[in-house]
Amino acid sequence: MVVTSKIIALSEGRTAQVEDKDRIIKKESEWIVSTKHASLTFKDGSFMTNADIDESNAQNKLILLPKDSFRSAMQIRKFLLTYFKLTKLGVVVTNSRTVPLRAGSVGVATGYAGFKGIADYRGATDLFGRTLEFAKVDVADSLAAAAVLLMGECAERKPLAVLQHAPVTFCERTNRKELFVHLEDDLYFSLLRKLKRIPKKRNIN
Repeated sequence: MVVTSKIIALSEGRTAQVEDKDRIIKKESEWIVSTKHASLTFKDGSFMTNADIDESNAQNKLILLPKDSFRSAMQIRKFLLTYFKLTKLGVVVTNSRTVPLRAGSVGVATGYAGFKGIADYRGATDLFGRTLEFAKVDVADSLAAAAVLLMGECAERKPLAVLQHAPVTFCERTNRKELFVHLEDDLYFSLLRKLKRIPKKRNIN
């Protein structure tokens, strides 16, 4: 089950007035720098635009991210497992973000529960017997991207999606830190460190 973060945030009352936008962005961000088009911010272990605060389909309000998307995913999963008497279920909470040097936005997972968010292929062999040393697949964000493409970004009114037969590994406990990379180990750190100031640590709930 894929759920857009917007309806969860609305259920939590995570809204603000448009005139308070600059103040709210600063309040919601651990780090912020102005750019040509918007503010580049750092929040919950990731870079994002304007702390992922959304004005679309908000009726002249600002919609913030949920307080804790991982916790929300866990609660939704627990309810659905009981209500529908299921044994296997994964839940993904999504939002849309831009990717450096790419036009448009893609769906990302802001939280998830019930499955492993990353598939680690290190130590496996490829078609020609070569041992893979770095290969990992970001399962959570891949599912989010596929679902958001179907759910839409405009006036589709599709806040939910059901993905069936996805190649995931179900589990009861979710490691919310498994997708995150330390800044110093990130491929783009050599570029990031040229900024005047970057986050010293990643605060991941």
